Amino acid sequence: MTLLLIVLGTVAAGVGSVWVAALLSLGVLSRYTSHMLSLAAGALLSTAFMHLMPEAFESAAGAHDLFAVFLGGVVFFFLLDKVELYHHGHEHHHGDAQAAQGGLGAEGVPHSHAHPHAHAHAGHDHAHAHAHAHTPPPSGATPAATGGNSKVVGGWTVLAGDSVHAFGDGILIASAFMADWTLGLVTSLAVLAHEVPHHMGDLVVLQVTTGTQRAALIKVSLAGTVTALGGLIGYFLVRELEEWLPFFLVVASSSFVYVALADLIPQLQKRLNLADTLAQLAWLLAGVGLVVTVSGLAHGH
Repeated sequence: MTLLLIVLGTVAAGVGSVWVAALLSLGVLSRYTSHMLSLAAGALLSTAFMHLMPEAFESAAGAHDLFAVFLGGVVFFFLLDKVELYHHGHEHHHGDAQAAQGGLGAEGVPHSHAHPHAHAHAGHDHAHAHAHAHTPPPSGATPAATGGNSKVVGGWTVLAGDSVHAFGDGILIASAFMADWTLGLVTSLAVLAHEVPHHMGDLVVLQVTTGTQRAALIKVSLAGTVTALGGLIGYFLVRELEEWLPFFLVVASSSFVYVALADLIPQLQKRLNLADTLAQLAWLLAGVGLVVTVSGLAHGH
């Protein structure tokens, strides 16, 4: 039963997040796009502090050791961010040089990067450069229309990063389900919420490199299915290392907290009017409330 729940949770988080991102990107839910960051931040923080951490502290592991692992996880993800930032900057510079050789300027591939982020889940590190604030290509534009070399820039890198990232998410979800099925449910929900803004950027990049929205959606969805593979391996791995489960949960917590505070919330820290600020707060609290509600409903059955 636990294995079945892990498969369902990982598929829902890995592939479901891609389809929600597609709905947002393609305009069906575009009015809510700017609110997804707030919702995801609230869901991540709520899952980390109200579910993963309490579950870890209910074990026989000492509080000092658990907090030490939490601190180490945050520092580790910070260092991964630094490594990915350096790699991403070098790769982006190389891509611009390719575009220039093909007769393009810096606008050869029409997207801009706010900043990348890298993080690891459940003790397994994986770096993934996420592109926020992408500028979509002109309507009807294809890679051929934007320059001969633009097709080789970014596409496979995004898919490879998505796959590795999804694999780690699967291990995280498996670890949560192994502790408690309700914890696995809310963790799957939190993973889905925080992957949506990232997949929106990925879909834009893949649309540029493939030329069609359908091909981009299929490729990113296939990368998302790797989450299920991570869940299957995580199931057998955690079962063999059951005494380490509390530490896996703490590492997952530090990942969620780092992503929320270092990646999502900084993008919300901009000067806004009172109404928009209250909307941000409302959506952040909605993320918290969503996790609490789902957890409460699950415990009630």
